[in-house]
Amino acid sequence: MKLKHLISLLLVLMFVFVTGCSDSSTSEAEKQPAPKAERPDLILATTTSTQDSGLLDVLRPEFEKKHNYNLKIIAVGTGQALEMGTRGEADVLLVHAPAAEEELVKSGDAINRQKVMYNDFILVGPAEDLAKVKGLSVPEALKKITESKASFVSRGDDSGTHKKELELWKRSSLDPKTLGDAYIEAGQGMGATLQIASEKKGYTLTDRATFLAQKKNMPDTEIAVEGDESLLNIYHVMQVNNEKHEKVNAEGAKAFVEFMISEDTMKMVKEFGVDEYGEPLFFLFE
Repeated sequence: MKLKHLISLLLVLMFVFVTGCSDSSTSEAEKQPAPKAERPDLILATTTSTQDSGLLDVLRPEFEKKHNYNLKIIAVGTGQALEMGTRGEADVLLVHAPAAEEELVKSGDAINRQKVMYNDFILVGPAEDLAKVKGLSVPEALKKITESKASFVSRGDDSGTHKKELELWKRSSLDPKTLGDAYIEAGQGMGATLQIASEKKGYTLTDRATFLAQKKNMPDTEIAVEGDESLLNIYHVMQVNNEKHEKVNAEGAKAFVEFMISEDTMKMVKEFGVDEYGEPLFFLFE
């Protein structure tokens, strides 16, 4: 009888031990935090001016706070950004070359194109104004630069700014190549191009936002020509067409377009730069 009691006791103890381990295991599992939902990447191909001006540093965290996407920003020339769109290598585009953008929409590579904001291009150069162009019209200024053989630094990268620069030379019936070695093609973004122009005491075309954001790095560079109607700089946002490019994050792209034209974002754009520069770097359409 004693042996039977001993066996029964052992069985009871084993049951309690196993049950306790199971409960402990379950309890520990319950304590573990649930895995976070994965944040899919959303690729934004955009012009360097939105990056160099600092605007995207403000907008990106706000977008990611409202939407479950990891916004990956690729800041290149507008031409390169549009090329990424035609190859389906980006989900959404934020660019400033209207004629080229329209071609992308016509080809079916981009959809849902929306006007976002604008600023203007300006011609900047050395404070001593070697070519004496301050206050002139764009054609007069470019003519003076070619006659004086002053240095002119071009983006040379098929960006929206480069496209605008070539358009202005053409409108002025001038060929920048007549400058010879004084016509320097940087092949770089706006910030780097401005720095080269400053070092060479040359002139360059830039968007106002990037110039104001970079001005502290080039105190001897000033605005030479501004206010010409031909210098308007318009930005659009658009989705890359997922029906043509199947790998595109269509939902994320649509969310970003809607974010950019929302009232909250428009308010941030309108106020951006005012505290630091005393004026906004971008303007909204009425």
